[in-house]
Amino acid sequence: MTALKEYQRLEAVGIWRENPKSQRHNVVVSLGDATIVVMDMQSRPLTHWSIPAVERANPGVLPAVYHPDGDPSETLEIAADENMMIEAIEKLRSAIDRSRPKQGRLRWGFLTALAAGLIALSTLWLPDALRAHATNVVPRVKRAEIGTALVNRVMRITGPECRDSLGAPALNRLGAKLLDSTPRRRLMIIPGGPRRAFHLPGGAILLHKTLVEDYEDPNVMAGFALAEKLRAGRKDPLAAVLEHSNLLAVTQLLTTGSLPTSALDAYAEYILSAAPDPIDADRLIAAFKDKGVATTPYARVLGSEDPTTDTLIARDPYANEMSPQLLSDGDWISIQGICQR
Repeated sequence: MTALKEYQRLEAVGIWRENPKSQRHNVVVSLGDATIVVMDMQSRPLTHWSIPAVERANPGVLPAVYHPDGDPSETLEIAADENMMIEAIEKLRSAIDRSRPKQGRLRWGFLTALAAGLIALSTLWLPDALRAHATNVVPRVKRAEIGTALVNRVMRITGPECRDSLGAPALNRLGAKLLDSTPRRRLMIIPGGPRRAFHLPGGAILLHKTLVEDYEDPNVMAGFALAEKLRAGRKDPLAAVLEHSNLLAVTQLLTTGSLPTSALDAYAEYILSAAPDPIDADRLIAAFKDKGVATTPYARVLGSEDPTTDTLIARDPYANEMSPQLLSDGDWISIQGICQR
């Protein structure tokens, strides 16, 4: 799926350079629902750009040259004959510009003054107050940027997201069904890391490749995805990031709209090592039943050490009947091989 309804899939050829000293590479540019993915000619991801953070270096001039907001050293050149991709990116950039508050500079200036005033007034309740305030005022565009930045930092440890021409669309279809087709939420398969599943701000739910490669039943992977969806809805994901950020990092977010790399790296390391928050068995059963997912396969992977395992097996809504088909056999086979190509 792409960020534009008229395109189910949109790709183009371009030239990418990581920095002015790097070699230029011929790449495949893929427009996603929240990001622009730059891949080598073997479809291996090289980088992800958040669509709201894409800037054009040469408006009105062809070939079009783009770069991430705040980093003009990394460039992506798209030739004039790839006009469909250029028009799509420009349409999205225009829509994002129109959606931004007109008093954006005034708002951030006010927040800067407010943060400075709070620092002068108190050091006792200030950290929690600033975190709560930042959680409430940071706009969706900035949340998406933080989420994309965190995904990139996490993938420095886990390896890049698994994607291919068959598995990625199949995974998107499953994600649309499990996540209520919410545009900002999507499933991602990662090749490494110590956790089987976790979520990040911006709507990404990351699943370890073993959940699709080691189990023949798609209800296992779907179960872990639904559990993370429930965890993401229980607590604001940005609030969780800010709880593990120091006062200077939170202040920088309020004054500049971005978190420092050190804060992103610290949270990436934390989320990869943290134990998942427990979820009440009743909530799990209700969510699984609503989406047509059997609870027993998921519960058996959790194992006896999880307090919900016995309840999930005993009260499986599909214990005595076939659960609805989550996806076609072809889609499941494609997802199972998504990290092998």
